[in-house]
Amino acid sequence: MKQDDILGPLQRLAEQSLALWDIPEGATVRLLNISENATYLVEAPGGWRAILRVHRENYHSKRAIATELAWSHALGAEGGVETPDHYLGRDGEAIQTGIVAGMSAPRHMVLFHFLPGHEPEPDHDLVEPFRQLGEIAARTHLHSIGWKRPADFERLIWNEETVFGDHPTWGDWRDGPNISAQTRAVLERLEQVIRRRLAHFGKGPERYGLIHADMRLANLLVHEGKPRLIDFDDCGLGWFLYDFATGVSFMEDHPQVPTLKAAWVEGYRRIRPLSPEEEDEIDTFVMLRRMALLAWIGSHSEVDIARELAPRFAEVTAELARVYLAGHE
Repeated sequence: MKQDDILGPLQRLAEQSLALWDIPEGATVRLLNISENATYLVEAPGGWRAILRVHRENYHSKRAIATELAWSHALGAEGGVETPDHYLGRDGEAIQTGIVAGMSAPRHMVLFHFLPGHEPEPDHDLVEPFRQLGEIAARTHLHSIGWKRPADFERLIWNEETVFGDHPTWGDWRDGPNISAQTRAVLERLEQVIRRRLAHFGKGPERYGLIHADMRLANLLVHEGKPRLIDFDDCGLGWFLYDFATGVSFMEDHPQVPTLKAAWVEGYRRIRPLSPEEEDEIDTFVMLRRMALLAWIGSHSEVDIARELAPRFAEVTAELARVYLAGHE
């Protein structure tokens, strides 16, 4: 189904579902963005605001969403990272479910507290935001290592098998758009090098654990100079350094990236040690993420940003791969 075809049913579901929470009279909903999920701003007279997330169908189970909410809440309460909390429904449950005509399956929904702030602009000076993002990542990883996971813990996994294996989370990168024979040959080499280097890097508990997995600028809100981390929808098990790679998603070829990496590493080391070996491997995680995004674009052709990036994404990925392979093969 194309994105435009589902917007009407999603809007109706969002409007009808407001009654599931104790929301002030006269509240309205307005679509903010749609990607994996649909996100709405809920506003009521008197300045009350909240964020409603309508989940993509068949992506996360109710248990997986509950795990996300548990970690986000604990990180905000114990980890020194400001995160958005959520409201309980009238039935006392955090996760609500609904369906309207035009939908093929029910959708899970969560209503989050509204956090004021603005997303850093990609074309502005991002050095300080990335330094702050490095600090946030380090605090997140420290909390992840010490957090006692729920008995029914369930989250996605972000590693070489879920990107390159037989059942990749976002699909096979080879099904991405506009992959020529020449591009495919370069990316096949890239996959093998990434696999080999990650096998050597290992998955020790100091390097691999529960991560945010989507620390893009779109998920960083800055309010009065203080950064806040939002949208834990992709959080799961993976390498800690993957969080930097997600921070430069879709902009891996931007000339600022080496400077941003240095700023992120500086911020990270203010909170948690990062060895020279780990720093040297950051580019491997950038390329792992880039390959995952190539698969994502191929499997999400209904999403606007995927259609916009499709024409040259594979070609640019191959250009990045050639530079990477020259120093890592």
